[in-house]
Amino acid sequence: MDLASPYDNLTDLKDQFTSAKNIKSDNGKVHIRMQQRNGRKCITTIQGLANDLDIAKITRALKKTFQCNGSITQDPELGEVIQLSGDQRTNVRKFFIEEEVCYEDQIVLHGG
Repeated sequence: MDLASPYDNLTDLKDQFTSAKNIKSDNGKVHIRMQQRNGRKCITTIQGLANDLDIAKITRALKKTFQCNGSITQDPELGEVIQLSGDQRTNVRKFFIEEEVCYEDQIVLHGG
């Protein structure tokens, strides 16, 4: 008669959580950049968001939260890129972390 240890189920659960964590951390980086236009005008671009996210809904939330204009552009190499008016890099980073859009280690801030 073979009795299973009560801790066998816990090790199975631990393995499932670590594999799920590895899958999430393997996602690509989210790049947040500021591009200078003319004079004092600039735009913030966000690229590299996961394909399963609703980009339009995220863009609407960003526009409403930061009270700025924005759009989604389709790039053949980069995919969907969000463009926001003004320098919103730190605001976007904080928003993504608080709303759990992506993890802090996935976000790359460029410039400044």
